[in-house]
Amino acid sequence: MSFIKKYIEQEKVNRRNFLFASAAGLGSFATAGMFGPGMARAAITDPTIAWSYRNRTNPYWNEIVSGGEAFVKSLGMPVDALTHLINEGSSEKSLADVKALLAKTNGQLALAIDTNDAPNCRPVVEAVAEAGGYVSTIWNKTDDIHPWDFGDNWVSHMSWSDEKPAEETARILLEAMGGKGGVVHLGGIASNNPAIERLQGLKNALVDYPDVELLAAEPADWDTQKANQIMSGFLTRFGDAITGVHCANDTIAYGVIEALRAEGIEDMPIVSYDGNPQAVQLVAERKILATVFTNPHWGGGITASLAYHAATGAFTPSAEPQEHREFYGPTIMVRPEDAAEFKASYLDSVPEYDWTDFWGPSNGQIQYK
Repeated sequence: MSFIKKYIEQEKVNRRNFLFASAAGLGSFATAGMFGPGMARAAITDPTIAWSYRNRTNPYWNEIVSGGEAFVKSLGMPVDALTHLINEGSSEKSLADVKALLAKTNGQLALAIDTNDAPNCRPVVEAVAEAGGYVSTIWNKTDDIHPWDFGDNWVSHMSWSDEKPAEETARILLEAMGGKGGVVHLGGIASNNPAIERLQGLKNALVDYPDVELLAAEPADWDTQKANQIMSGFLTRFGDAITGVHCANDTIAYGVIEALRAEGIEDMPIVSYDGNPQAVQLVAERKILATVFTNPHWGGGITASLAYHAATGAFTPSAEPQEHREFYGPTIMVRPEDAAEFKASYLDSVPEYDWTDFWGPSNGQIQYK
């Protein structure tokens, strides 16, 4: 378990070290072109390829960006040809960095981005479309806007259908609790689509377990240190009434485990999400009951590939069916009995992907309730 302590300490250091790599110094934004939304310019011969994300200290986002780098290398470019826009969880910085890069590149941009929260998606997409660039988004957007509303410039949006997998992990957890007791949930950023869906998955499962009480659910902002603090508070508040923990992602689980260990608790049932290498090892050791792998390496690479190939004119987004504009990414449940096989197949050796097979592993069109 020492890696969890090291992870928490290293996260503090790395947050500071990675700030230098953000696009803060790119200058102020001026409108980069006379292109209205949906009015794509001619194909861009050599677009700047960029990934905008939270930070690389998080193992999930490190895998996302590694996929982006693998795609860039497949084009015969060096890894550092990928521009990094690191927002550190700030939607304001996310938007400002995108606008600055659009100005610097005169809109000749192929952007892959998680906009950090759903409301930030619209201004980001509008800025890219107005400048004549191309953007592919993942995870966060509001339900009222869609790529086809912006012609070719908003190439695609990929999310994951988190509610059902989170419900499945919750059922594993509730069964391990013997169908009774008290559960706490530590979530992501409250306005994030995946955070909302993963909490709803737990609530769906609880309907069939009337003897389990949801003691508390609080956002931990996908952050290990914050999760550690929240779990410590839960232990003080609820004590032995807590008999299970539902974590919205793996990095939250690391903070939870460390908080439990500080109180001498080693056998608390816990489930998480993301399928990070450390979490898979903890699943193999039965320290975590289950995690859900969303193949971030493929997601990061294919999102950058879609933006790039649309920008260069290799395909026309508006000519594609809607299921190619909004689609679910893949998910794999990882349990103790299959953790070793999963690790060998996906983590010990990363599969090689055809970055022009844009929708191969995807799971169909996004559905709205």
